[in-house]
Amino acid sequence: MKQVPDALDAHLRSGATTLCWCWRMTRRDGLVQGFTDHDRDLTFDSVTFEASAGFSAGEITDSVGLSVDNLEVTSALSSDRLSELDLAAGLYDDARVEIFRVNWQDPEQRLLIRSGSLGEVRRAGPRFTAEVRGLAHYLQQPRGRLFQYTCDADLGDARCGLDLDNPSLRAVGVVEAVVDARRFDVSGLSGYASSWFTRGLLTFTSGAAAGQAVEVKRHTSNAGQVSIELWHAARMPLLAGQTFAITAGCDKHVGTCRDKFANVTNYRGFPHMPGNDFLTASVARSSE
Repeated sequence: MKQVPDALDAHLRSGATTLCWCWRMTRRDGLVQGFTDHDRDLTFDSVTFEASAGFSAGEITDSVGLSVDNLEVTSALSSDRLSELDLAAGLYDDARVEIFRVNWQDPEQRLLIRSGSLGEVRRAGPRFTAEVRGLAHYLQQPRGRLFQYTCDADLGDARCGLDLDNPSLRAVGVVEAVVDARRFDVSGLSGYASSWFTRGLLTFTSGAAAGQAVEVKRHTSNAGQVSIELWHAARMPLLAGQTFAITAGCDKHVGTCRDKFANVTNYRGFPHMPGNDFLTASVARSSE
């Protein structure tokens, strides 16, 4: 049960209220943004809640038990606060969202109504609709070890044990020619075989995308021309001359761990685990 502050409770009982909604969004990179459906900017907790963003919210649904509560918020994309490229680049994925009911005449009179995180985001032209999921959705995420054929460690983490500072596993490169936000030709990787960096992680170190890390979908090397394709778009503008660091890719299979990295002793999968065919097999009757 929520405890309404005394000042806000008195305001609600007055019969003439001046209330609005405020949304505070905290991205995983630490950037905090505020939005409100009031017609003027509001400020509290050192955050300015922008009125011109055009945010509006749908109906909040609550349910009994551990099912996930959610609502949808809709807004327009703007170049200074909400960028389509930032959304496409995944910067708002799983961003923390806090929703407040606020007395706009005195923002200190407010109540936190809901907290959660951004889920599915749908875009249509200059507008987007984002699902705000309740905290219960984290209870549906896998935790602990996964018993599966493939490895559940990340390349270079403590469980994997590989040193990603090793030149055979890490390289730096330069963007030479840009095809689009996901595909570009590069230099600096000519000493590596094609597909060596497929499924690896590319981190931009300069330009508009500096600091953005994106998984590599495809790394090709053909007749001296090296190309990279990313799973997600880079922040634009992506220009020739931008630099990046890239790590080798791993498909999590035991053969790759053995042949590519010589690290099979640290393999964290269960390649010999029996499958459904074994579990459902019947014993054949021997003939005499």
